[in-house]
Amino acid sequence: MVKAIRIHQLGGPEVLKWEDVEVGEPKEGEIRVKNKAIGINFIDVYFRKGLYYKADTMPFIPGMEACGVVTAVGPGLTGRQVGDLVAYIGTPMGSYAEEQILPANKVVSVPPSIDPIVAASVILKGMTAQVLLRQCFKVEPGHRVLVHAAAGGVGSLLCQWANALGAIVIGTVSTKEKAVQAKEDGCHHVIIYKEEDFVARVTEITSDNGVDVVYDSVGKDTFQGSLACLKTRGYMVSFGQASGRPDPVPLSALAAKSLFLTRPALFQYTATRDKLLVAAGEVFANVASGVLRVRVNHKYPLSHAAEAHADLENRRTSGSAVLIP
Repeated sequence: MVKAIRIHQLGGPEVLKWEDVEVGEPKEGEIRVKNKAIGINFIDVYFRKGLYYKADTMPFIPGMEACGVVTAVGPGLTGRQVGDLVAYIGTPMGSYAEEQILPANKVVSVPPSIDPIVAASVILKGMTAQVLLRQCFKVEPGHRVLVHAAAGGVGSLLCQWANALGAIVIGTVSTKEKAVQAKEDGCHHVIIYKEEDFVARVTEITSDNGVDVVYDSVGKDTFQGSLACLKTRGYMVSFGQASGRPDPVPLSALAAKSLFLTRPALFQYTATRDKLLVAAGEVFANVASGVLRVRVNHKYPLSHAAEAHADLENRRTSGSAVLIP
């Protein structure tokens, strides 16, 4: 038996229960992994609440990002051995556990130069940034980019990476402290949205030309303003809804400026083994080269997952947060 966080009913952070679970042995094509660090992401909150995403079974173990050491391999498995340091994202859900069984084709090797805590902090968020910046809309030098929640886990990486690509980066944050971090992470302009109207500031910064792309993980509170910030034929990339589900958008709202709107899901961009390896490889290469500085600003014992969720939902975190088994 090992310890894990399980959810028996949907609700607030209090439904995250610290319990004994049976892991079992890996079957053909599977490995058993002892987690060293577990990433915390807003998608975990969505599953906990049953909003937007719902687990297939109840009770369930949440979590979609972790880094750990292989402790056993299934019969006949090649290419993976006990002692390998690996990371994984996505399905099967269940990373909020001391140990777990994973399909071998879902994990990627972690370079020896990258600390397991950093790997667990960056693999999902970094691959999200890769999909957003290199696939949904390919950012190039001179592009004007607006990043909401610029001091968050994904936002921090988006700002650093977009800056390295030569973009003009505008970020929104909630506090002066987060504004300092956003500046350090490559934002050329930082807007504290509680103190000023971000649409008016973006209009001013771009001389009323608008931005090429908006990366919006906030949702309801920012969605309409994000559309207003775009230039003609600009791209609205909505990849989260921390403030709630955006109101329905009539096509006429896009027609006014011939806008593009997309709602990407990371796992559809990394559905094949080759695509997974390319995205992960690019992330780890950028970490190793210093393009991406991973801010692991919050560490919690795995048993304190409820506290971590409460902090995340109440915007008391910046950068990445991890659970340590």
